[in-house]
Amino acid sequence: MVLQVQTSTYEAKTQEIAKQLLAATQENRSFFSSLRDQMRWDDKLLAWAMSNPGLRVQLFRFIDTLPALHSKSEIASHLQEYLGDESVELPAALKGMLNFANPDSMPGQVAATTVGTAVETLAHKYISGENIKQVIKTVERLRKEKMAFTIDLLGEAVITEAEAQSYLERYLQLMQQLVEASENWTAIPAIDEADGEPIPKVQVSVKLTAFYSQFDPLDAKGSEERVSDRIRILLRRAKELGAAVHFDMEQYAYKDITFSILKKLLLEEEFRQRTDVGMTIQAYLRDSEQDTKDLISWLKERGYPLTIRLVKGAYWDQETIKAAQKHWPQPVYNDKAATDANFETITQLLLENHQYVYSAIGSHNVRSHSRAIAIAESLNVPRRRFELQVLYGMGDKVAKALVDKGYRVRVYCPYGELLPGMAYLIRRLLENTANSSFLRQNLENRPIEELLAPPIVKEEKNSATPNVQTRLMSQRVAGVPPVVATGVPSLQTPHSHFSGAADTDYAEEETRRKSAQAFQSVRQQLGKTYLPLINGEYVNPPEFVDSLNPSNFSEVVGKVGLISVEQAEQAMQAAKAAFPGWKKTPAKQRADILRKAGDLMELRRAELSAWIVLEVGKPVKEADGEVSEAIDFCRYYADEIERLDKGVSYDIPGETNHYIYQPRGIAVVISPWNFPLAIACGMTVAALVSGNCTLLKPAETSSVIAAKLTEILVDAGFPKGVFQYVPGKGSQVGAYLVNHPDTHVIAFTGSQEVGCRIYAEAATLKPGQKHMKRVIAEMGGKNAIIVDESADLDQAVVGVVQSAFGYSGQKCSAASRVIVLQPIYDSFVERLAQATKSLNIGEAELPSTQVGPVIDANARDRIREYIEKGKAEAEVALELPAPEQGYFIGPVIFSEVSPNAVISQQEIFGPVLAVIRVKDFQEALAVANGTNYALTGGLYSRTPSHIQQAQTEFEVGNLYINRNITGAIVGRQPFGGFKLSGVGSKAGGPDYLLQFLEPRAVTENIQRQGFAPIEGAD
Repeated sequence: MVLQVQTSTYEAKTQEIAKQLLAATQENRSFFSSLRDQMRWDDKLLAWAMSNPGLRVQLFRFIDTLPALHSKSEIASHLQEYLGDESVELPAALKGMLNFANPDSMPGQVAATTVGTAVETLAHKYISGENIKQVIKTVERLRKEKMAFTIDLLGEAVITEAEAQSYLERYLQLMQQLVEASENWTAIPAIDEADGEPIPKVQVSVKLTAFYSQFDPLDAKGSEERVSDRIRILLRRAKELGAAVHFDMEQYAYKDITFSILKKLLLEEEFRQRTDVGMTIQAYLRDSEQDTKDLISWLKERGYPLTIRLVKGAYWDQETIKAAQKHWPQPVYNDKAATDANFETITQLLLENHQYVYSAIGSHNVRSHSRAIAIAESLNVPRRRFELQVLYGMGDKVAKALVDKGYRVRVYCPYGELLPGMAYLIRRLLENTANSSFLRQNLENRPIEELLAPPIVKEEKNSATPNVQTRLMSQRVAGVPPVVATGVPSLQTPHSHFSGAADTDYAEEETRRKSAQAFQSVRQQLGKTYLPLINGEYVNPPEFVDSLNPSNFSEVVGKVGLISVEQAEQAMQAAKAAFPGWKKTPAKQRADILRKAGDLMELRRAELSAWIVLEVGKPVKEADGEVSEAIDFCRYYADEIERLDKGVSYDIPGETNHYIYQPRGIAVVISPWNFPLAIACGMTVAALVSGNCTLLKPAETSSVIAAKLTEILVDAGFPKGVFQYVPGKGSQVGAYLVNHPDTHVIAFTGSQEVGCRIYAEAATLKPGQKHMKRVIAEMGGKNAIIVDESADLDQAVVGVVQSAFGYSGQKCSAASRVIVLQPIYDSFVERLAQATKSLNIGEAELPSTQVGPVIDANARDRIREYIEKGKAEAEVALELPAPEQGYFIGPVIFSEVSPNAVISQQEIFGPVLAVIRVKDFQEALAVANGTNYALTGGLYSRTPSHIQQAQTEFEVGNLYINRNITGAIVGRQPFGGFKLSGVGSKAGGPDYLLQFLEPRAVTENIQRQGFAPIEGAD
């Protein structure tokens, strides 16, 4: 079915206006073809990028890296690395320029200068100035051309509170300087007034999230308070100066909270009558029409108009990739025609409500502007209530044609240094060179009928259509995120049929409400008693222990019964008795029980998250991610056992050869407290679905969550004796089960000391034992992230902070070392300290918390000892205070740390980070590999040869490039290490279940008296 934008009375007028505008913008119809022949390198680069997708990807990646390169040699070598890639078909002129043997050579220096200058020229096309003096010059030129302006301050990502404060101060200063300059400007009636009403000469555009470094929809209340305080200061000053303020719209995750904050603030008595403020709607969002209707209703209630700027939207690739990675519905339209059609619908909606809203229609598409004009003229919309907008450097000819026709045009002018402006430049280049771009199609001399045709939209069956990936690759292949641009592509997990559970999207108000309700419900159950489960019965143990809330150790989460050695023996005998029946249970039946367990967890997601938060002090979002991981283990291993159960046939004529698997016997699972649901669940269900009877002995500090897992596994249908919940002391019950002659498999996650002891004990043959035990042990890491001089420092700082201080550094994958190259060491440490200082430390339950408590008093005291050792070995770059009422430790960063220092070598398992200085990349790798561990590692780099070298030489089980190093996803990043980080295959990977199975080969001679069935014979 095809939906077409309603052909109405506006269409004929739209076509008429559009043809006039197009004629005015197409004076030089041979522009595109002549680009190649011009001498200007910036034009040549753009033309080549349009005609060669492979070059486009690598060129834009090089441009993204350029600001981090500080010498001509660095520029030359990166130019060769990016554009010399096999996937790139180079134009002759570029090939000749890159044909130098050494980046330090004269040809190398010439190439660096040529391309560096070209990119700078390109940037200046889209960025209105690097300083206020240049900006004033630009806007004065625009005013001479009868164009109004709005200024946007380009800036580094706001990741520290100092930067958020600076953002506000820079805008206050910008408004002041522009208003002072405007006092000398001659009034231009076309843009300074309309319908007898004055229009502010100065307008600035701001981003809401930049006013608070920890802006997060989960913490809606806290974010609103912090942001609103700074916005009030801005709006008050704007009023004093007579300047207008417009609020840009950013990523989808921030949309609802942005509207909520602004609506609330602009209803306050002080601001209710202000009409010099604006908000933004992005037409590529599926819910933007409804948002527009809601805003119009709100404006009717408010009683005073505001500006609504309508744009298509600038983050299509990012939104699409994020939704695919998170398994969330696509928030954006997958088809550009759908966005264009929605843009026209919303344009009509805004203009039909002109008595309540000032419309600002932002586009470079002649049809979009013409449509707006046709509607405005048909409805006699007053000139004050309607203007057209373009981006600086993007729609110059369109803007001039619109001005000539007597319309008010405003140019969106970003200003700032090249370095912070690079992300903006890439977005503009993407827009200019995308196949679907109107500007590009116009340059390519497409027929006028095609350019101006109404958008035709194919109805989508659902919001995550299969063509998303195709479009990412073909139409917008230069998306900056590396996962898109490699040209290989899959946003699916390795088993393409497996799709993980979606994390909760806390940007939605309903999910935040559900989370709050779950905490209320769980709090009413605190202090209950949890009994061990042996042979299908909950039994009374000889001893109980209190599980405490580490955020507030006076609060008992639950009383947990610890079994005796005698009860452990009963459990073992029950498992032994249940094994023959469970072994014979078909794999499909076992898998279905597991899938049911996953479904039950999904139903109880918010509640399970709340238990994790309260029992082990993990912040809400991370607890929710852990529930997703547990669900994924259930579903992934269910799929896996069905795959393995088919076996493999190696038949030959006259003989069948079948390779099959059978369960090993009894599995003992010893799970940790730091992932009390996910790891306990993953190890347990892997053993169960493989046909083994399984005893789960959880860490004492997280036994309540293990009891909740037990409820789910029992409800899912695991028979008695097949699964048993046996909390107990590790030194007694744990040791007894490990040494038991009937134990076949031990799956352990915990410390290196205990893991090595288990490995040694399991190797000893016990009386009556008729098999060798299989040990799967994950034993932690001393994980390092390397940051080289080409890294995106914004990205690196954010990633390191998340990796080191997420869950207070208590993940086996957490970063405890950062190895930074000399040229950027000092600036990195300074920025890292500022970003860490901006984190909120507090009770894990609070939505604002990023750093919660450590698990217990023992952990707190041990970490404090390491901090004291660190002070003797290195310099303290940052030490944050911590609340007293729980087991809190504020993040600590040590700088100038020796690679051989205690804090560089030993696993601390807390919020303590060592920053090590190295002279070059080779030394960085040597330092990274210089511990006994090999679990996770990370690299922040935009140097292709460094990325390639790290992939082969960085000794870790999981290597993460240009992202944080925690949060492995089942079936996507199978998790586990080697050296002294562990033994066994990777959890959540295609060979994990093999450890719980015995392989067998069965051969049958099928000849009878010299004859055998032959396939294909009559």
